[in-house]
Amino acid sequence: MIRKAKLNDLRKIKKLTEACAKALQQQNIFQWNEHYPSLEKLQNDIEKQELYIFEEENIITAIIVLTPNMDEVYRNIDWLSKTDNNLYVHRLATHPEFWGKGYARKMMDFAEEFARNKHFTSVRLDTFSKNTRNQKFYEARSYTKLGDVYFPHKNEYPFHCYEKLLATCL
Repeated sequence: MIRKAKLNDLRKIKKLTEACAKALQQQNIFQWNEHYPSLEKLQNDIEKQELYIFEEENIITAIIVLTPNMDEVYRNIDWLSKTDNNLYVHRLATHPEFWGKGYARKMMDFAEEFARNKHFTSVRLDTFSKNTRNQKFYEARSYTKLGDVYFPHKNEYPFHCYEKLLATCL
């Protein structure tokens, strides 16, 4: 079941992101680390009611952040949608024990349906340039790669920006 995260979920969510960071690093993908996403960042996501979890039998298997707010770093991207009415996806993660079981797909299905129901024009996101698995995942979902942004505090490598125009808005 997908639901909004609550503050009492915070420790489980942080453990999930730490497990993801470790598993990715073992694959030489240094997208996340012990500092990102921070406990404070995740708590802020929850307090803004933008963090959603997939929970089964009291186990959090995946998370996603959905926000209408565009980060400043995205301003120079030539987006497909020229409106300000877009949904941004951040921090999509599945616990490594559940990788390959469709949880990321379910979370993105949820994000896109959420965006359609709220009448957003598109869904936008970024993914680490060294994470080819994620890139293939988004491209298979009809996301278009539009450019790169850098998060110097996170990594020296770029993050690719993607966007999908929603069918109801074409």
